[in-house]
Parts: sequence; C-alpha cells; structure tokens
Amino acid sequence: MPIFRTSRVFAALPEAVFAAFSAPERLARWWGPDGFRNTFETFEFKPGGLWRFTMHGPDGANYPNEAIFSSIEPHRAIVVSHTSQPRFQLSIRLERTASGTVVTWEQAFESPEIAASIKHIVEPANEQNLSRWQAEVDAGGSSVA
Repeated sequence: MPIFRTSRVFAALPEAVFAAFSAPERLARWWGPDGFRNTFETFEFKPGGLWRFTMHGPDGANYPNEAIFSSIEPHRAIVVSHTSQPRFQLSIRLERTASGTVVTWEQAFESPEIAASIKHIVEPANEQNLSRWQAEVDAGGSSVA
C-alpha cells in the first residue's frame, strides 16, 4: 500500500491541535489544499462515525467525499477511512514535544497505480492542508509558552 508521509511541528498543545480537527466549523475552514472550501453534510466525530462532505474547488468544481472515522484517540490520533474514490486511509498522530505538537500525516492508498497517478497532487496538497490546519490552530491563540 503506497503511503505519503509528512509531519510538522505546531507551536500548540495537542489538545488545541485536536480541537481544530474535532470541531466541524473549524475543520471546514482548513480542510483541503489551498483555494478549497467545504460543506459538511454529516460529521459524526466518533469511532465508526460518518463524515460526508463536498469540497468546492477554486475552479468552481464540486468534489463529493465520504469517509468513516475508523478510530479516534482524543489529543493523540485520528484515523479516517476515505470510502469514496480514491480510497485511502489517513492516519494522523499528535505527539507532545517541548516546542508544541508534532503532527504526523500518513495517507495510504489502496491502489499503487492510483497513488502513482496522483502523487504530484497529493504531496503538495498534504503540505497545504497542514499549513491551513496550523493557521487555524494559530488563530485559536493556543500556542505553547
């Protein structure tokens, strides 16, 4: 299973980083690459919960998505199984450090062919997603002193 990995240090406690994911109004502001916005139809943030949403691209195109929250460990980890195409599992880990929180983002695609064909999109999009998440956390005023 091809995996795309990236990580980033956020100057905030894991609780603050997690809060910017677990609150749907906050997640909708930052989820996706630059220029995208979201409409959430269903957001059941619990293990086994459904997440149905539409990503609206900067070109005006709409991208329906459906996922299941496979597991959630508050302030530590979130695993999302993206059940619409392309299928993948997103594992996010939050680890407390002296300078804040290391966020590790691992996206595993079920198909090596699909992963290879969208690698040029996924790698920069994941970095943009982390940048947007970091900006949302920073806007929340929860930095580590």
